[in-house]
Amino acid sequence: MKVVVDTNVIVSAALRDKEPEAVVLFISQQPDVEWVVSQEILNEYREVLRRPKFKLPEATLEKWLALLESFTTLVTPSAELEFPRDLKDAKFLSCAQTSDADYFITGDRDFTEAQKLVTTTIISVSLFKKEVCDKAQGGGD
Repeated sequence: MKVVVDTNVIVSAALRDKEPEAVVLFISQQPDVEWVVSQEILNEYREVLRRPKFKLPEATLEKWLALLESFTTLVTPSAELEFPRDLKDAKFLSCAQTSDADYFITGDRDFTEAQKLVTTTIISVSLFKKEVCDKAQGGGD
């Protein structure tokens, strides 16, 4: 399975140790899950995590940057997708399309209208946790 993870999920995971962190750690620990990023996405992850407003302790920042380095697979998008609703988010859709990702995990509702642009399933953190993580770990229904 291939997944693309939105920056808002990474920030939420680093700031609070709840569902977003559980999902990101699940992705990083599963040998059959490939977390795909473009260089532009990886750069955004790094830049946003370092923003002073988040006040991440150096040890936390280092932990998350190391996780990103170790568990992401770099792809080069073959084409830019048009996503007029939020141009800066088009990079996630392009990465998902290029890598033929199964899921794009996001907390951004702007992407609901982007579903028609890609075959990748655009899914919330909580739904991904319920439908994928919990089922893989023997939990859920």
